[in-house]
Amino acid sequence: MTTLQDLVGIAGQEGHLAVVSTLRADATIQSSVVNVGVLPHPLDGSDVVGFVTYGRTKLTNLRHRPQASVTVRSGWAWATAEGRAELFGPDDVHPEVSAEQLRLLLRQVFAAAGGSHDDWEAYDRTMVEQRRTAVLIVPTRIYSN
Repeated sequence: MTTLQDLVGIAGQEGHLAVVSTLRADATIQSSVVNVGVLPHPLDGSDVVGFVTYGRTKLTNLRHRPQASVTVRSGWAWATAEGRAELFGPDDVHPEVSAEQLRLLLRQVFAAAGGSHDDWEAYDRTMVEQRRTAVLIVPTRIYSN
């Protein structure tokens, strides 16, 4: 049985790069490459797959159709997690997550996805200026080759 730890192990071999797929309104698939990591959900502590994003297409898709898949690979080894995406950001305010908790969550997702920063205050400012959103996928299915 494939686990999230298997997924993050494979992701770590390739700079935490993953293909995230969402569902468009016309039932076609939209995919893009992001950096992902596994971290505890900020509300219940369960393990989730997370990434940070901004812009329109992916977030619009997830706001209306929150199902998503994340696939990581290294060589011929790969793993996929499918599930429901939860959004935490300036345009996706969660009543149980304060602005300070969001600031720390964005940092936590970035670090889980292999990121590090020499100036966290500059990172925080960029997240605010770009209206970045943390996307957390609560896995319902995990599989691999």
